[in-house]
Amino acid sequence: MTVETWTLIPPFPKVAVRAAVEAEREGWTGVLLPDSQNRAAEVVTEMALCVANTERILISPGVTNPVTRHPAVLASAMATLQAESGGRAVLEIGRGDSALAHLGFAPMKLGPFKRYLRALHTYLSGGETEFDAAFVPAHLETLSTLGLRGEPAASKLEWLRDSQPTVPVAVAATGPKVIGIGATITDGVSFSVGADADRVSTAVQRARQARMDAGLDPETLRLAAFINVAVLDDVETAARITAGKLASFSRFSVMHGEVTGEARAADTDTLTKLHQNYSMIEHGRTDAKHAAALPLEFAQRNAVIGSPAACLEKLWALREAGISRFFFTEDFSREGASGEAHNNLVQYVLPEVNSWS
Repeated sequence: MTVETWTLIPPFPKVAVRAAVEAEREGWTGVLLPDSQNRAAEVVTEMALCVANTERILISPGVTNPVTRHPAVLASAMATLQAESGGRAVLEIGRGDSALAHLGFAPMKLGPFKRYLRALHTYLSGGETEFDAAFVPAHLETLSTLGLRGEPAASKLEWLRDSQPTVPVAVAATGPKVIGIGATITDGVSFSVGADADRVSTAVQRARQARMDAGLDPETLRLAAFINVAVLDDVETAARITAGKLASFSRFSVMHGEVTGEARAADTDTLTKLHQNYSMIEHGRTDAKHAAALPLEFAQRNAVIGSPAACLEKLWALREAGISRFFFTEDFSREGASGEAHNNLVQYVLPEVNSWS
C-alpha cells in the first residue's frame, strides 16, 4: 500500500483550521484531531471547518469513541463529511480514553465495542440495522409506548447515496483482543504499541492472522502506527519534549494495571510505574509529573527521536514491519526546541517517508 503520513493537530477553535491548512502546505497526507469534549473543541465541527478550508488533505478524528456518539449519529456525521469533502473523511475509533475519563467512565468493554462497530459498519454501508437499546440511555422508553399509527421498524441512513464512497474505518488498538476486533470487523488497525519494530511486527502479524482466520484478505488491511516523534540531534531534549504524549500513548499498554501487547521486559517496570502514577488531569501535558519519570532508554525504544538519519532508520524498520500509515504526534508547542523539531521533521523526514511505497 502507498505510505501515508498523518499529523496530530491541536483541536482548538481558530487553531485547528490554521494547523490543517499549514499541514496541507507542508505535504502531509492527513490530519488527526483528538476527540475529547471536555479538553478540546467539538471534533466534528472542527473537522468540517478543516474540510471547508483545505483541498487535498484527509481528515479524521484521532480518535473518537463509541460512548459519546450513537453509531447512527457518528456514521451520519462522518458520511456527511465524506460527501462535503469529496471523499476525504476517515474514521479512527477506539474504546475511549480521556473523553470518557472526564465523564467518570473507563473504556467500553469488548463485547459492546464489537456490537457498536458492526452497527457502525452497517450504517456507513447504507444497510439497515435493528434497534439496539445498548446505545441509548436506559431511562428512555421505546417508541411503541406512544401508540403511533406508524413507526420505523429498523434504523438506517436513508439520505446516504449509493454512489458515495464508504468512509474507511480503523480501530486504535494495543492489546491482542482489540487488535483482533479491528482486523476482523473494520478496514484497519492503528497500533498504539510504541515504535519498537519488534513489538510493532508482532502486532502486525497478529492483525493479519486474525483477518485470515476470519476468511478475509490480510493484504486489504490498513495498518497504521501512532508514533511519538521529535527530530533533534540532542536526544535528551527530544525525549523531554516527547515525554507528555509518549506517556499518554504508552499508558494504553498498561490501561488496567497489567502490561499487554508483548512489551519488552526492560519496559515492564516503567509501564507499571506509569500506570500507578498516571494523572488524567495532566493527560498529554509535556510537564506532567508522570511523564518526567520516563527513562531516556524507554523513550529511545518507544519513540522516534534523534537526528533525521536516526529517525528515518527507525521509521524504515516500521515500514518493513508492515506499517503503511504513520500517525506522527508531536508537542503542540512550536516554540524553542519543539519548533526546531517540527521544522526538522517537515524538512528532512517527511519528504523521504512520503516517497516510500
